[in-house]
Amino acid sequence: MHVATSAIEKKHFGTLSSGEEVSLFILKAGPFQASFTDWGATWVSFIMPSKEGQKDDILLGFSMLSGYVGKHPYFGSTIGRFANRISDAQFALNGIVYRLWKNDTSNHLHGGRKGFDKYLWNHELSAFSGEPAIRFSRISPDREEGYPGTLYVEVIASLSSSGELRLHYYAETDEVTPISLTNHAYFNLAGEGKGTILDHELEMQASLYLPVDEYLIPKGEICPVEGTALDFRCPKRIGRDILEVGNGYDFCYIIDKDYLPLKPFAFVSEPSTGRSLSVATTLPAIQFYTGNNLSAITGKSGSIYDKYAGFCLETEMYPDSPNQENFPSCFLFPRTPWEHETVYRFDIQY
Repeated sequence: MHVATSAIEKKHFGTLSSGEEVSLFILKAGPFQASFTDWGATWVSFIMPSKEGQKDDILLGFSMLSGYVGKHPYFGSTIGRFANRISDAQFALNGIVYRLWKNDTSNHLHGGRKGFDKYLWNHELSAFSGEPAIRFSRISPDREEGYPGTLYVEVIASLSSSGELRLHYYAETDEVTPISLTNHAYFNLAGEGKGTILDHELEMQASLYLPVDEYLIPKGEICPVEGTALDFRCPKRIGRDILEVGNGYDFCYIIDKDYLPLKPFAFVSEPSTGRSLSVATTLPAIQFYTGNNLSAITGKSGSIYDKYAGFCLETEMYPDSPNQENFPSCFLFPRTPWEHETVYRFDIQY
């Protein structure tokens, strides 16, 4: 069974062990097609043509619900309450120490053992800025994974015929709580399962980054990228200097203020297909990750995803900011909604 509403199609995606039905929502606009599921408010696919007219899905992921319900590296997941890491899985607020779930050695990662990616969200077909959209929402109860406060959260995904995929985030709370929402999509502009992303070219207007310790926790310093392998202010192949950073890129960059809010600051291109992606956001930072830990995962095409099969550009608040006083505050207060937006613009260079 499927239901079509203007440029949105709703399909059955699977059934959870609880008996709950999970849906797949397909947004179509111009030559572009994006799909999302209400399981984890997950971005499942993005199909676009190449300069030769070849249509490919450029998002890593799975063709069946079971892949997303099982353990996976957050393919397309909505991450919350807090994206990235919180050191020692705890933070202090108003004299109270809040202890979170430890799921990354002794630290807290991407919302914990059961983050926002592991829940069935409510959904509503709608429009946003005149474009077809799907609105996901859920209530995160007080002390979920250890966080204070009951949090209401929305993610609205919309697609335009010009190739803009817009993710609009909204949250409100009844107690002070840290928040950092992102989407963990893995991109390969050649097509998912079609080699590595090392020959993609990246330009990113981010002059500063956060050095990390061996557990990928920020040390508290904010350092310039100049003179390091992390400098992408001029376009270069992702793979050009990757061996200089060990296993690959997994760093938080501070977006140059001239590009905030919502000016495209990151540009990725894939020469053989002519496909390109730009990113704009209202959030202050972005995690650039090159899929360093991908290994022998069977993806939606039946291909095997290994190291460097995809890259992530995760817009976010600063990692570990609940514990780092010199970082911008990540705390959300009652009666002050948290509202941010990230825009992915897909294009074809002929």
